[in-house]
Amino acid sequence: MRGMSRQAPRFPWPLALALLALVLFQLGAVPLFDVDEGAFSEATREMLASGDWGHTTLNGEDRFDKPILVYWLQAASVAVLGLHEFALRLPSALCAWGWALAVWAFARPRLGERVATSAALMMATSLGVLAIGRAATADALLNLLLVLAAFDAWRWLESEQKAPLRRAFAWMGLGLLAKGPVAVLVPVAAAGVWLLATFDWRYIVRRVRQAVSDWRAWALLIGIAAPWYAYALHRHGQAFVDGFFVRHNLSRYTGTMEQHGGGWAYYLVVMPLLLLPWAPLLAAVARRAVEHWQRPLGRFLLGWGVFVIVFFSLSGTKLPHYVLYGATPLVLLMAVEAERMGAAMRWALAIACLALLALVALPALTVPMWVDQVRHPMYRALLAGAEPPVVLAVAAVVVAVAVAVLARATGPWRERLPGAGSALLSGGMVALVVLGFGLPWWGTLLQGPVRDAAVFARSRTEPAVQWQLHQPSFAVYRGQPTPRRAPLPGELALIRVDHLKKLPADAGPWETVFEQRGIALVLWHAPAK
Repeated sequence: MRGMSRQAPRFPWPLALALLALVLFQLGAVPLFDVDEGAFSEATREMLASGDWGHTTLNGEDRFDKPILVYWLQAASVAVLGLHEFALRLPSALCAWGWALAVWAFARPRLGERVATSAALMMATSLGVLAIGRAATADALLNLLLVLAAFDAWRWLESEQKAPLRRAFAWMGLGLLAKGPVAVLVPVAAAGVWLLATFDWRYIVRRVRQAVSDWRAWALLIGIAAPWYAYALHRHGQAFVDGFFVRHNLSRYTGTMEQHGGGWAYYLVVMPLLLLPWAPLLAAVARRAVEHWQRPLGRFLLGWGVFVIVFFSLSGTKLPHYVLYGATPLVLLMAVEAERMGAAMRWALAIACLALLALVALPALTVPMWVDQVRHPMYRALLAGAEPPVVLAVAAVVVAVAVAVLARATGPWRERLPGAGSALLSGGMVALVVLGFGLPWWGTLLQGPVRDAAVFARSRTEPAVQWQLHQPSFAVYRGQPTPRRAPLPGELALIRVDHLKKLPADAGPWETVFEQRGIALVLWHAPAK
């Protein structure tokens, strides 16, 4: 990684507009996915309905899962645009956009324009970012704030200027409002690993003193985060401490929650999957890890990425998106490798693009062949009614052919493209297929019946409940809180068809008013037993 001028980079308008178009493409074409998107979205809807912007509820009950910032952003979007999937997901999409642009702005003066452009495109088109950048959750927002804080931490380390240090503290303050302590842990650890790797204890002590003695930096962090935490503690007391700090932070790390566990190698498998189709470049980064480590910036990026993988590998609860906190530094190193890649790596990236296409399209095309092997009754019913994905199949075949042609193509035009050149074009086309045809087909297949049942329930006057299942998006589409409990006489109940069939004969009379692919809505006429 060669040294570059530190002058402020000119804003890349063509790249920015292209990435904006990508993150907004088909943003509202997919129903809300349960449980996470549904829960965040219903909490946001209830915030707007109640007018209480200091606290969140889910189906009328206190919700302590996450701090308040993402709900404010979603509520503002919905207040302006209306209650629909596009508005609920817009904050995450814009955060993914800002994330990619932040990568470009950091890399441009340090690694050069071609590497910066490659890194931004790889970031925006990797599978993990495509997923969380279209999810109405806090994850894209948190990743943006983590990246901004870590980048400014490095700017402070390389320059010793106070401005980037204070910005880093401000980003961490916002991160505390977005997700919690992890927003401080990751950037501090990234800087800490780099400092420790210098083995110069006087230098380490001096830099740490600079950070901890800057009262303006602390004032920014505390001034941003503390007021809401103080309000939540005053309002809810021990319930907030137990719900947020203990259950959703400490217990998630020390134990396995909601059956989200995994072995020590979990993230070594998940990280390449989330970085598809660019995962082959990880091998090049690993091969030159010593070379990268010998350079200050490379040491910072490697330390950041490896810390995240190791730290979350030790966590009791493992979810795929946790490891994305360390994806950005690896993507920057991957972009460096892409700049000097040879023909073999171009073919490896082409194969990875085809693998991502297959991951999205082949299961859809072969549903009739394996649906009977699905053990879960509800998902088996959902998949059994799948419509053939004709448009997805055609798009996947066309793009697969284009990827193969680009991998073989030669000519002077390749030299004018940044970094991986034709591979970047291939990755962009694959992303369009995934977003334009893959996700809408899968989303409608898996969540369509819940959405349709909610729309039907919205036209009825009876109260509704969720019975023996948790689909919070039902409340969003219905427009009213829908608690989870057994129905009372005269209430509608959302229930799985297989559960309905298991009710005892003397449970009482009910009337099925809606049924679609494993999901039923019944009008209950007698107390449930």
